[in-house]
Amino acid sequence: MLKRIFKCSLFVCITFIANQINAQVDPHFSQYYVYPQSLNPALTGIMDGDYRGAAVYRSQWASIDNGFTTIGLAGEFTTDKNINFGVGLFQQSAGNGGYKYLTPYASVSYTGIKFGTNGNQHISIGINAGIINRRFDPTKFQYGNQFNVNTGKYDASIASGEFVGNNATTFDAGAGVLYFDGTPNKKANVFLGLSFAHLTRPIDNFSNSSVKSTIPVRGTLHGGVKIAVSENVSLTPNFLLMEQGTAHETMLGAYAQIKGGEGFDFLCGANYRFKDALVPFAGFLYKDFTLGLSYDVTTSDLGTVVGKANAFEISLSYTGRKRGKAIEKAFICPRL
Repeated sequence: MLKRIFKCSLFVCITFIANQINAQVDPHFSQYYVYPQSLNPALTGIMDGDYRGAAVYRSQWASIDNGFTTIGLAGEFTTDKNINFGVGLFQQSAGNGGYKYLTPYASVSYTGIKFGTNGNQHISIGINAGIINRRFDPTKFQYGNQFNVNTGKYDASIASGEFVGNNATTFDAGAGVLYFDGTPNKKANVFLGLSFAHLTRPIDNFSNSSVKSTIPVRGTLHGGVKIAVSENVSLTPNFLLMEQGTAHETMLGAYAQIKGGEGFDFLCGANYRFKDALVPFAGFLYKDFTLGLSYDVTTSDLGTVVGKANAFEISLSYTGRKRGKAIEKAFICPRL
């Protein structure tokens, strides 16, 4: 019982400390390029095809009172007018307390800025907008001060002394820009993006209705370079820098794409999230489908405190083309 109360208390701190320090980094995926709505709206429609659907599932910290379960769904399509559209749905469920974090978004990007030889240098500008909805069922949670020292058991009749809002919805919007070198048959193709989320500074009253706090702007810088090692092998070093309030995240890594036969490519690599986790990655690309698997191996003190505070993630995406449409030229996609 004491161990369970400890885990519940730890979960409360992890989930709600953001409202006290105004610095929590938003939930996101280790395979962050699979869900562009969260990373950078300028990525909308930037793909080797005309439309794309993707799904990603993440199970994190399962040993901490059921931890976090996150699902992301994304769809996007291109037009002949250099304007692309996308939609995304992100939901995170956490712990036995019934916490739900839901964010449906829509995005649009403009991809008509091209320069250089044959217009192979691209700049995309995108915006997105949606809502952030968070729900919580206080009756499903157990707090440390509800432990009855006389009986040695949890006692729901003891007042927790905590206030937790059970429903909060707010409008949100963000913007981003992306540059990538789409020159075919080049030794190295660079891509670089910058985005800002929560530009509307949405009100955040979830944990304390008497405090009119706002969700801080989240800035994200991401990029890398796709290197043609040989005719059948490419290597893509990549990075992610994220800052929100006083929280910072730095992620570095690389992945390799090895061509097989009959439209089959093998993917493998790893990223390292500083002071947090090592994230090995493996997957394959078969024709128009891409499957990715990753596992966050916690390297922070959290793993020492509770043990097995790791995360598993799986993604599946499909990229298609309009029937009868010819491929104009090879496309160097800036996504992982």
